[in-house]
Amino acid sequence: MKPDLSFYKGKRIFITGHTGFKGTWLCRMLVNAGAEVTGYSLKGGGKPDLFELCGMPDRIRHNTGDIRDRAALKKAFDEAQPEIVVHLAAQPIVRSSYRDPAYTYETNVMGTVNLLECVRTGSGVKSFLNVTTDKVYRNREWAWGYRENEELDGYDPYSNSKSCSELVTASYKRCFLEEKRMAVSTARAGNVIGGGDFAPDRIIPDCVRAASEKKTLIVRSPFSVRPYQHVLEPLCAYLMIAAAQYEDGRYAGNYNVGPDEEDCLCTGELADLFAKYWGGDFQWTGGCFEGPHEANFLKLDCARLRSVFGWKPRWNLEQAVKKTVEWYQCWLDGGDTGACMDLQTEEFLRGDKD
Repeated sequence: MKPDLSFYKGKRIFITGHTGFKGTWLCRMLVNAGAEVTGYSLKGGGKPDLFELCGMPDRIRHNTGDIRDRAALKKAFDEAQPEIVVHLAAQPIVRSSYRDPAYTYETNVMGTVNLLECVRTGSGVKSFLNVTTDKVYRNREWAWGYRENEELDGYDPYSNSKSCSELVTASYKRCFLEEKRMAVSTARAGNVIGGGDFAPDRIIPDCVRAASEKKTLIVRSPFSVRPYQHVLEPLCAYLMIAAAQYEDGRYAGNYNVGPDEEDCLCTGELADLFAKYWGGDFQWTGGCFEGPHEANFLKLDCARLRSVFGWKPRWNLEQAVKKTVEWYQCWLDGGDTGACMDLQTEEFLRGDKD
């Protein structure tokens, strides 16, 4: 099954964290599908800023605000009168969570509470999706993928705060939202790559920065295994879940969204794939990294998403890296990055392999 984006034509969608990497791609997909999109997010602070770069501020109802500010959030929410809510806002960087754990918990836990309060006290919402992370599980460093019924107990402040966000969502669902006949799901996605991610401490943006500056990249954890996937994989899964539960609440639940087993690669292998498609003399080396704890081995079991929706990944990791490099080279060449995003989305939905 693939998402039927025509479902979203005319639907009122409220997205938190809409100016981020995932959020920008999601907004563009929905606007092109004819949805009425309202976003609420901090002002993009990155340089470059993907949201600005691809011309999104003028195409949606764009609200700048902090998810911790419940009054401002509620004002934007009530004005939007959404039917569907997708919660992406977060402090998403593991190492940043060690530097400022309080901010991470305030954003990732109380931000979720604030949004759920808007949903609880409002009217008209039929479908709510909280996007968390593959890192919500208690990581035992074992070789098989975590299932949705595994223990939630992320180790570091980022991972743990997202575990808490899951628990908050479950409580609101049981105590308040089910009686209002609102369908509520959470989606736990693996590591995403794709054009337009400029965040620090992420392997592909680090590769792009090193390659464009003709420097050797130092990969701090080249043997860490992660479930890498192109950003369009989880976004299409989110839209599929949100639409299905909008029409039938029995589809609500918790879902892992990750790649096939063979695409759970170590970071060094991903850097090798990047070098293959980037070309030139890009090189990387493993560094001696001493820092806070990060998981060495992490996989997801996505059998539930497969069995419920007939879902399967459309691009393998090699295709994902190829498309990612294609976007960044378009950007560096001064090309139309928004058009590149639209073309890649069309290719993805058609199932093109090249």
